[in-house]
Amino acid sequence: MESVEKEKAALISDIEADARLEAEAILKEAQDRATQKREQGQRQIESILNDARNQAQDQAQAVKRTVLSAAELEVKRRSMRARDLVMRQIMDRVEKRLSSLIGDADYRAVLIGWMTEAAVGLGAESAEVNASQTERPLIDDRMLSEVREKVHARTGSEVELTLSAAQPLPSQGVVLTAADGRTAFNNQVPTRMLRHQREIRKLIYDILFTDRERA
Repeated sequence: MESVEKEKAALISDIEADARLEAEAILKEAQDRATQKREQGQRQIESILNDARNQAQDQAQAVKRTVLSAAELEVKRRSMRARDLVMRQIMDRVEKRLSSLIGDADYRAVLIGWMTEAAVGLGAESAEVNASQTERPLIDDRMLSEVREKVHARTGSEVELTLSAAQPLPSQGVVLTAADGRTAFNNQVPTRMLRHQREIRKLIYDILFTDRERA
């Protein structure tokens, strides 16, 4: 009877030991899973933070590029406005300088050159010459004769030139109108400036800005 009781006690002790081992194993597995989940969670958190940092850096770079691009564009716009302003001022001064030359002795040659250019460009056999109020008194028969000679030397053609009876021109320079009134060649200063605007602007740009940009 005593041996039976001992066997029962030993069996119960083994069962209890197995139960403890099983409980410890279950607890350890649960702890391992919890640790693994914490590590996975931490990695997920780090991944999310890294993604957020990268996204923030990308957005910051994009904003920086946008700001720089806008700044460069504004600089170019202001530079172009400044250049246009300088060019307009220079061209205005050129017109004023030409106007101030009307009273000079050398201005006679300027008028002859403009009329010759207009006569050649017009290509008519006969034309009337008109000019501004201050220039018309300078145009005499001798000047018209010199223009005819220069036209003939350039083209081999004869042209008859007379002073127009029309109202004086509002701007400095000359206009030659064919005798039939159908065609005309405008050689007034504003028109000449406009006609040669591209060359004038390039000349001004090269002088004022090219060397500065290379420096």
